[in-house]
Amino acid sequence: MVSAHRVADVRAAEDVLLRRGPDGALMARAATGLAVVVADRITRARGRLAGARVLLVVGAGNNGGDALFAGAWLARRGAAVRWLALSEHVHTDGLAALQAAGGRAADPEEPTGWAGWADVALDAVVGIGGRPGLRSEAAVTFATLAAHGVPVIAVDLPSGVDPDTGETPDLHVRAEATVTFGTHKVATLVDPAARACGEVHLVDIGLDETLPEDAEIGVWEAADVAAALRVPSAGDHKYTRGVVGVRAGSAQYPGAGVLCVAGAAVGLAGMVRYVGDDAVTAEVRRRFPEVVGAGRVQAWAVGSGGGDGARAALQAALADGVPVVVDADAVIHARDLFAPGHGHDVVLTPHAGELAVLLDADRADVEARPLHHARAAVARHEVTVLLKGARTLVVTPQGRSWVNTTGNPWLGTAGSGDVLAGLVAALAATGLPLPDAAAMGAWLHGRAAEELGGPFTAGDLPHAIREVSRALMARVGE
Repeated sequence: MVSAHRVADVRAAEDVLLRRGPDGALMARAATGLAVVVADRITRARGRLAGARVLLVVGAGNNGGDALFAGAWLARRGAAVRWLALSEHVHTDGLAALQAAGGRAADPEEPTGWAGWADVALDAVVGIGGRPGLRSEAAVTFATLAAHGVPVIAVDLPSGVDPDTGETPDLHVRAEATVTFGTHKVATLVDPAARACGEVHLVDIGLDETLPEDAEIGVWEAADVAAALRVPSAGDHKYTRGVVGVRAGSAQYPGAGVLCVAGAAVGLAGMVRYVGDDAVTAEVRRRFPEVVGAGRVQAWAVGSGGGDGARAALQAALADGVPVVVDADAVIHARDLFAPGHGHDVVLTPHAGELAVLLDADRADVEARPLHHARAAVARHEVTVLLKGARTLVVTPQGRSWVNTTGNPWLGTAGSGDVLAGLVAALAATGLPLPDAAAMGAWLHGRAAEELGGPFTAGDLPHAIREVSRALMARVGE
């Protein structure tokens, strides 16, 4: 599982290594890793490194030092390297190494000599120690580079983003790629800062042994999902494999109920039960003859397209005392049904607009600060929250948080969330803890979208989820 850590934890881990190793060893690892990534990207774009023109935009401190040493490495291998200093106090040893390798200073007053010259620029103004926003000189510099179409590679993080929240409340660098060191930061994984990072490359500098095990954010990977998927044994039958119930859809939104059932019926649970509107029931039975009616279940999916009946459906599901996935029209009822101490095992699956209504917040602010608002909902209602988006978040009352990195923009289609709600409930019915089911469901849902590529509709997702699950299970058996 990929992890992201807070700046304070990264600093503490670095301090341990700095005390153990020789002076400069940690920066040398970071700089070499940075240089290798930059060289690889240049070579793939141009065919060779020699003759490439690299501009280093450097500030004070170690972030600038990483770039200067990397620039020296590139210059020794044939790249033309110039540096543009945005501080009077750049890293002394790094600058000396670059000068010795043939690097040249750029004149800040002559942008044609750097913005009009560079093939690629490195953003090394501030690293993880920076605050949100750019100083005016940096803002003008990167605006000039953007106007000349120069791609930017950020060193550790794009300057101006908030490293610990993933927020971008002020001007910031937008990078084509980011080379981050030791561990991911919240900003490399959580939107909107993750969008500013571009393609992220993680360079190992030896922090694994010194970082805390309790990371700020986790990311499920294929191996994690494969290991957690429940594969039936010879002694299993439909009831032991898990029974999932669906209370979704209405006369107004019948398709939502059908799609939620489709997500639940991908084959991971042993049985699906549907309880709801008569017209929806008839369509469910026509499309899924294996789905049965009311009875005992191990988890419920509730609310997708539920309309005015969503509250009653949610209350009925909660009365069973099993995990409940609360989607769409049922989410708003968290306001009064999930006060502190309610004792229910629940995951809410809102999109930004639904979470904004639940929290009496502005949707734009939820989209600007998704992790903040997801955690606010968890604290207020003592439930797990799966906040859907390009980078779906899962936040739990136990303090764990995950971000999902699978998926593509084609998932922004009507009904895809209904499929996800049914899928998460099915995973919970197999015996997975509900937070794990939420994180795994988001991963499978997104991976299915990647397999489909696009364009597609929500009705295409269940088959793709089944195929992705089958491939993962085969991988475990190898």
